Amino acid sequence: MLPCHKRLNSMFVLQGCIICLVLALGWALAARVRNREIKQMTDSMKNGNSLSFLYHDINEFEHSNQVNLPRVTVIMPLKGFGEHNLHNWRTQITSLYGGPIEFIFVVEGTEDPAYRAVSCLISEFEDYVDAKIIVAGLSTTCSQKIHNQLVGVEKMHKDSKYVLFLDDDVRVHPGSIGALTREMEKRPEIFIQTGYPLDLPSGSLGSYCIYEYHMMHADDFRQDRYGLVSGLKNGGYSDDMTLAAIAGAHKRLISSPPVAVFPHPLASDLNFGRYWNYLRKQTFVLESYITNVNWLMNRALFAFHTWASWGFVTPYFMALIHVAAALRFYNMPYSFEEMPYTSGGLVLVNVLAVCTLVELLSMWNLTRIEVQLCNMLSPEAPQLSLASYNWCLVFVAMLVDNFLYPISAVRSHFSQCIDWSGIQYHLKDGKVSKIERTKRSNDMGPVFTDLGGKHLYGKKGLPTRGSFLSSLVKSFAQWHQPKKFDN
Repeated sequence: MLPCHKRLNSMFVLQGCIICLVLALGWALAARVRNREIKQMTDSMKNGNSLSFLYHDINEFEHSNQVNLPRVTVIMPLKGFGEHNLHNWRTQITSLYGGPIEFIFVVEGTEDPAYRAVSCLISEFEDYVDAKIIVAGLSTTCSQKIHNQLVGVEKMHKDSKYVLFLDDDVRVHPGSIGALTREMEKRPEIFIQTGYPLDLPSGSLGSYCIYEYHMMHADDFRQDRYGLVSGLKNGGYSDDMTLAAIAGAHKRLISSPPVAVFPHPLASDLNFGRYWNYLRKQTFVLESYITNVNWLMNRALFAFHTWASWGFVTPYFMALIHVAAALRFYNMPYSFEEMPYTSGGLVLVNVLAVCTLVELLSMWNLTRIEVQLCNMLSPEAPQLSLASYNWCLVFVAMLVDNFLYPISAVRSHFSQCIDWSGIQYHLKDGKVSKIERTKRSNDMGPVFTDLGGKHLYGKKGLPTRGSFLSSLVKSFAQWHQPKKFDN
C-alpha cells in the first residue's frame, strides 16, 4: 500500500489530468459548433452567395425583408483612448445592418481623450451614419460604465426595439448586428444575447464572466422590467454580473450565437501591473451582488474557481518534484536495489504530460477555427493568423494566471475596493457605497487603463520597462486574439 504522501501526490496529479481533459472536451465541443458555422458559410458561397458573411440565405437581401428590420440602438460607454480604439469604433459604426440603426457614444466628460477622437470620427461619417456623442457626467451611485450605459438608454430612439451595448475594445464584423438581431427576432424569449473574444477568454474560469457585448430588448429598460434599471443604478458595479443575476432570478434566457466571435486587440506595451489590475477586476465582480441568492452563487463560484485554478496548477508542481527526484536518483552512486525509489511518480508525470498535450491541441484547434471564422466574417479586414503564437509561453502563462487567480480573489474579498480606470470603487453589502476620484497631477495617478492600453488623460505617459514577466503576461493575453501578419 502506498504511503499517505504518495497517495496525496497521485490524487493531485490525477485531478489535474481530469481538469485538463474536461477543458479539452469543452473546447472541442465549442470548435465543433464554430466549424458548423464555417461549413454553412462555405456551402452558401458555393451556391453563389458571395455575401454569406451577412446572410446564409441570399433571399434575405430582398427589399421586402430589409425594409421590415427592427430599429437598433448601439450604445458604447467610453473611457480613455488607445492604439486600437479608433479602428474598433470604425468597425462598429460601419455595420452593414440593413435596418434603421443609431450609434450613441457616451463619455464621462469632454476632457476624456475619447471625446475628441470620437467627435472627429463622427464628423467623418456624419453623412452616412446616425451617430452622436453624449457627455454623461460623473456617476455617484454606480460604476461609471453603468452610468454611461443608462444615460445612453435614456437618449436612445423611442422606436428602438433592441439595444446593443458594446465595449470599446471589441472589433465588430460587418454582419454582426444583423446576425444578433435575427436571433432576437427568431427567439423572443432571449433576455440577453452575449459573446466573448474568440471563445477563449483566458485560462482561468473567472474570465468567462466577462462579456464583450450584450444585446437586449429596449422595452426591458424603458419599463424597468425585473428592476433592471434600478438594480444597475442603485449601487451596481458590474453590468455583466448584475444582468446575469437578474436573468437567473427570473429564469430568463442568456444566449450566445456561434458567430459571436470578435477579435480583441491588446496593448503592444502591456505590463504586469496592468495585467494584475485586470485580473483584480475579474475577481472583484464576485464581490458585487443584488440579492442573498446572488451572494450565495458568487460564494459558490469563488470556491469553485479557487479549487479549479489551483487544482490545475498544483499537479505541475508535483510533477516537477517527481522529475527532480528521478534526476537525483540517476545521479546517485547507488544501485537500484539500494534506493527506496519507485517509478510510479514518473508514470503519473507522463500521464499528465499526455493530458496537457491533448488540452493544448484542443485549444489550438479551437483558436484555429475561430481565426478562420473571424476572417470569413470580416473578409475586408486584414487576415488574422496563428503564426505569431508561442504555445509554450501560452501554457506557462496559463499556469501563472491560474496561480494568481485565487490570490486575487482573496484580496478582492478582504479589500472590498478596486481601481477601475483611475476611479476607486468601495463596496458595501455587494453594492457601490463610495466613489473616489483622484485628480492626476504630474506623474501621480494611473496613466493607462488595463489590457487595452488606453490613455486616461490627454498626454501620453512614459513607456514602461519590459521584463520577462511582462513578456509572459503579454504572451498570455495575446492568445485571446491572433496578431496580423506584419508588413
